[in-house]
Amino acid sequence: MTYQDTLKYLDSLVDYEKTSNFDYKKSLKLERMMSFSARLGDPHKNIKAIHVAGTKGKGSVSSFVNSILMEAGYRVGLYTSPNLVSFRERIRINGVPISEEDVARLMEKMIPRIETMEKEEERPTYFETCTMIAFLYFKENSVDFIVLETGMGGRLDSTNVVNPLVSVITPVSYDHIKHLGTVIEDIASEKCGIIKNNSVVVSSSQVPDALAVIKRVASEKNAKFYLAGKDSFCKKIHSDLDRQTFSLITKCGEYPHLEVKLLGDFQIGNAATAVLAIEGLRHYGIFVDKSAVSAGLLNARWPGRFEILRKKPFIIVDGAQNGQSAFILKKTVKDNLKYGKLLLILGIMSDKDVENICRELSSIADYVITTKSGSDRAASPEFLRERMLHYKNIDVVTTGSVREALDKALAMADKNDAILVTGSLYVVGEAMEALVK
Repeated sequence: MTYQDTLKYLDSLVDYEKTSNFDYKKSLKLERMMSFSARLGDPHKNIKAIHVAGTKGKGSVSSFVNSILMEAGYRVGLYTSPNLVSFRERIRINGVPISEEDVARLMEKMIPRIETMEKEEERPTYFETCTMIAFLYFKENSVDFIVLETGMGGRLDSTNVVNPLVSVITPVSYDHIKHLGTVIEDIASEKCGIIKNNSVVVSSSQVPDALAVIKRVASEKNAKFYLAGKDSFCKKIHSDLDRQTFSLITKCGEYPHLEVKLLGDFQIGNAATAVLAIEGLRHYGIFVDKSAVSAGLLNARWPGRFEILRKKPFIIVDGAQNGQSAFILKKTVKDNLKYGKLLLILGIMSDKDVENICRELSSIADYVITTKSGSDRAASPEFLRERMLHYKNIDVVTTGSVREALDKALAMADKNDAILVTGSLYVVGEAMEALVK
């Protein structure tokens, strides 16, 4: 089997990342993933895991935790989704993506089990199969830790077969409301499905309704609970377009000078959550030096999250996928950039918080180009144009692809302007791919 054969086979599987037309509670089945894993020797067992769920920041927190553990000398597997450009981005060991050969080899090993499951029960989904490739790869390579980012929700997510040392809940807000629920308590409850008995739970700062659910579930599971903002205190010292500096105080000590290269105030909060997760490992006799924490935060990378790809004009990409993320993105742009006019390239998945994203971003846009990714879940550019015009009387044009939108924006922009590409990580990924070709 070649790597391209593998990608084609994966594309033949049901992929809930690319469609919104499914019943969440009936379609996502943890029992199916457990059966799949058992047929392959349960490769996820007996590996120390940090499991991360939430609406915003879970990828960044995962990246920070991964980087800190690497700096501490551990061999670390990182599993994230979706990928921006290459499938291989999803599965890494010590920062190195899985090879094409290993992807193909592991898939070839799995196909007989998948075909047997199709006959006896149900074929695994795209995401379940990706997760199993990661588990097999991490076990083969004898990693010391795995850092797992959930896909959708948490309770029914295929990553939830693990029994983690630390469960992390990043900020909870409205996302996948068609599947996870229309009220924060319901969404938080799904995210909290990753919390296991007698473990450690770390939460970012939360809105009150989400926090109440997280605290209740942690108590029910007899889990040790740490809350950023209560069990830690951070203060921003300085920021520019290269890095941010801040101090952090936790119950375990003080970090007077920490730096991150990821931009935006929200990344300081993500970094603080990651440090609490690392400190949570102390409950298992695992101590990480402060020097590793400092180096890990500084060296962490997480592409596509308020990332400046070019200057003169600025080209910024960010995967803001709900109203709260759009609000934070708007503030980050205004606080960090000086520009003439802002050209907004906007593409959003149809099951996302379209109204609030459009409302928030309309206020900073001088010109809007709506577009769509190649995903079947993408909202139509015409619909996005209509929603943007509802919030602001502004020039809005539609395009059929991200590349076309970029070409149009670059033709219009002066060197002192800013082009902001956002709304969906799929759009961000296609923009990044187009800019390197």
